Amino acid sequence: MTATKRKYTVLNIIMLAGLSIILAGAAYSGYLLAKIAAEREQVKEDYALSNSVTFGLFSIDQWRDRITEVLSNQIQDYHITKAQQKDILIMVEKEMHGLVSKTVAEINQPQKGLGGKLKKLAFNTLVDSAELQAQVRPFAKTIVAKISSPESQKRLKNIAGSKVNQLTSQIYDSVSVANYAVTKYVYKKYQVSDPVAFNQHIDQRLGTLKTQLIQYVCIMLGCVLAALLLWFTLRKQVHLQTPLFVFALLFAFVMLATGSLVPVIEVDARIRSLDLELLNGKVEFKNQVLFYQSKSILGIVETLIAQPKPDAIIVGALILLFILVLPLLRLIAKGIYVLSPKKMAHNVVVRYLTFELGKWDMSDVMIVGMLMTYIGLNGILKSQLSGLNIHSESLNVITANGTSLQPGYFIFAGYVLFAALLSYILKRVSPHDQL
Repeated sequence: MTATKRKYTVLNIIMLAGLSIILAGAAYSGYLLAKIAAEREQVKEDYALSNSVTFGLFSIDQWRDRITEVLSNQIQDYHITKAQQKDILIMVEKEMHGLVSKTVAEINQPQKGLGGKLKKLAFNTLVDSAELQAQVRPFAKTIVAKISSPESQKRLKNIAGSKVNQLTSQIYDSVSVANYAVTKYVYKKYQVSDPVAFNQHIDQRLGTLKTQLIQYVCIMLGCVLAALLLWFTLRKQVHLQTPLFVFALLFAFVMLATGSLVPVIEVDARIRSLDLELLNGKVEFKNQVLFYQSKSILGIVETLIAQPKPDAIIVGALILLFILVLPLLRLIAKGIYVLSPKKMAHNVVVRYLTFELGKWDMSDVMIVGMLMTYIGLNGILKSQLSGLNIHSESLNVITANGTSLQPGYFIFAGYVLFAALLSYILKRVSPHDQL
């Protein structure tokens, strides 16, 4: 072996080793993407379950607790003001003056019996009605002072509070048990003890997972781009075209698998906040999830096939066939074509799967379909949620639409472009004669 050949052999080995490392990096990034996406989906499902409108805004228990809190605060903060004391004094005086006048009038009525006449005589002799009326004001002041004392006000607050508790204890709904079980489960899972800590923990975790997803999507696509650049650099090395193409097929398989397993679209509709002014208090509901769903392409297929309706099963089977199975067959066929002897490569089936099966491959249609689905869903949700936005003196409702394309969509779109590029390259660098 000459020095030049040895040099090329060493370079080839280094090149193949480098491609192997890049491929391993792409595959590992895809694995981490699927793992992180699954964790993120689980976290968001727990969040959506804990903050569901069923257990919040639509729960009688939650309204009861919040209204009870407002009433309790109003009762505890209540005290009789000076102006109210004056009003009470006027009312007490009026009632007592009326009572004295009525009593005097009844006693002074004509009496038939001896006992009645004696009582009337004794009353008029011993009691001066004018003096009695004059005693009304100081007596009324004593009553108002007694009512306004801290002890009396505390007693009144306790009575009012007990009546409110007695009334609210009779109000409940059927989701209280389920709400308790869900709350206990998620709080234990995330090691928190109250809703505020739970929501803060979830927000922080989702922020971290989102950053990681973006990083690994960039790493994965960067690995594919690095492989393409290396291929472009070595495009004139004819003897390297076959191994380079095989590596490219492996990259495409990694992208296809990752794009199929990682969520492609997420629908998240929620009421961000509802603030109701009630009895000088505020009833608040935050982040009430109306609907949440996250699906990958494989998840969409599983959901459709699991439906009891034949038409849904047929659609799911067609998506599985044209979006996942046929693209995989095309990759396998291309690998067989470039690695097989010329006789095998010219086999009718192999050539059809390699060059003609693309007519039935609908992965590019799926990309456009998912994009149109996202645009349609996003528009519908924005329209519907905007109707729930209310801004008034006593009620403020703010909704949020979190519908978005997920990393799986961009990976799958990258696969579609990469697969189209491979089909073009194969026709240019095919080791066998073309049709």
